[in-house]
Amino acid sequence: MPEVTISIGGRDFQVACQEGEEHFLRSAAGMLDSEAQVLLGQIGRVPENRMLLMSGLMLADKAAGIEDQLRDAMNRLGELQAKIDELQSNPAHVEVPIMPPEVTETLAEIAARAESLADRVEDDA
Repeated sequence: MPEVTISIGGRDFQVACQEGEEHFLRSAAGMLDSEAQVLLGQIGRVPENRMLLMSGLMLADKAAGIEDQLRDAMNRLGELQAKIDELQSNPAHVEVPIMPPEVTETLAEIAARAESLADRVEDDA
């Protein structure tokens, strides 16, 4: 079982971990150290056990806030997925208007006149 030296609040600690978990331990220690540094910057020198306790509580508070955000996001995702499912099961019906016969006849007449005019222009040229 490897032992890793971590630094929290300027103090070094030897911690054992499972093989291959060293990166995760260092990452977690870095997060705890960040909170300890904030605490030390605000209060100054603090006894080790109090520094670790308060840093852990500050980190836990952030984690709780993130859990709340995640829960809200998951609820919103569920609502949106329900809307998607509803829209997929009941697709919108789009009606394309049909041109009245009068419009079709008028357009055909205009096209015939345009062709006739084009023929005249060709003949005159």
